[in-house]
Amino acid sequence: MAETKTTERIYIIPLRKEWEKAPRIKRAKKANRAIKEFLVKHMKIYDRDLKKIKIERWLNMHIWERGIKKPPSKVKVKAVKENDIVRVELAELPKKAIREQEKKKKEEDKKKSKKEKAKEEKEKAKEKQAETQEE
Repeated sequence: MAETKTTERIYIIPLRKEWEKAPRIKRAKKANRAIKEFLVKHMKIYDRDLKKIKIERWLNMHIWERGIKKPPSKVKVKAVKENDIVRVELAELPKKAIREQEKKKKEEDKKKSKKEKAKEEKEKAKEKQAETQEE
């Protein structure tokens, strides 16, 4: 089985030079594209395919926060490359995102604990049946 090679880097991506080239009503879209172009170059994606860069939800929301006409001038991102796919997220997540992640984690833990309890009950039931059959 092939090993997955992962690299993780933090970049501060300058966006102002890029989005100033675009008309006002297309600036946020141009900023997203500039992030992808920057990461294709710096994360060594040799075929220069922008579809291999995945911008996560909170980064996209940060870019569009002030609307289409005024995206941020620079963004600090964390890029994680697994094989050829690069996931990009904000380096410092907002508090709301952190709370949301914690909430998901708690729900997963609850589901796991319910499954574990069900498995234990099934095992106990099997043991009781085995004991009754032996008698």
